[in-house]
Amino acid sequence: MSKVEAICLVGWGAIGQRVAALLKARAANARIVGIAVRDPREIEATMPEGAVHVAGPEALTATGATLVVEAASRESVQPFARAALAAGMDFAVSSTSALVDATVLDELVELARRNGCKLIIPPGALGGIDALSAASRLGLDSVEHIITKPARAWFGTPAEECCRLGELQEAEAFFAGSAAEAATAFPQNANVAATISLADIGMEHTRVQLVADPKAVENTHSIIARGAFGTLEIRLQNRPLATNPKSSEMTALNLVRLIENRTSALVL
Repeated sequence: MSKVEAICLVGWGAIGQRVAALLKARAANARIVGIAVRDPREIEATMPEGAVHVAGPEALTATGATLVVEAASRESVQPFARAALAAGMDFAVSSTSALVDATVLDELVELARRNGCKLIIPPGALGGIDALSAASRLGLDSVEHIITKPARAWFGTPAEECCRLGELQEAEAFFAGSAAEAATAFPQNANVAATISLADIGMEHTRVQLVADPKAVENTHSIIARGAFGTLEIRLQNRPLATNPKSSEMTALNLVRLIENRTSALVL
């Protein structure tokens, strides 16, 4: 297929810049036509050729984008998703913690349905979401998700109130609760908790444990799901992004895969 996907990135942090670099390196059939950040000075030195600064949601339509990819923050999801979907643009959500509120999710899905476009949930730092989603069609009894990250990845989060991150000698589980609670309290570190629950038995029934490990060098996700289909066990050990230990390299890679699949004759 020769179609070139026109991408507007919401956010130009570690994930957005990594996605742009990978698309360029791989000569993907995609071009970045816009970057949405508050201050254009943030992107002056690194703006991809041909891209324009998008000052806010109302400026999305002027970019001519066919896909808007959010890689910014929970707060940016609702306004940009509303604007994109209302204009008939597909919208991919990285900060899935914004969808913990069922009314927000329902509103955006209805907007997409009404305007003939899609609200897309990439796997983020995870793998196996396709299998989990498929299994949920027959019903799931339980889903457990353990997220283990280096202690330093939890600095600047409520984890600092739960344990002394700088003094840990061994791995410590500092949170256990629902996916909704995890994604709400730790939106930068636990967006995947919301992602996985959207594919299975829901935010309130998916159980999540968060662990800080001073000896870890990778971000680890362990998922166990049981249901009528059988048992699924997944363990991923992801390298953190060099520029942001709270995020995994896999998050950017899954966005690149999503974009490439939209123009490829072979979709995997």
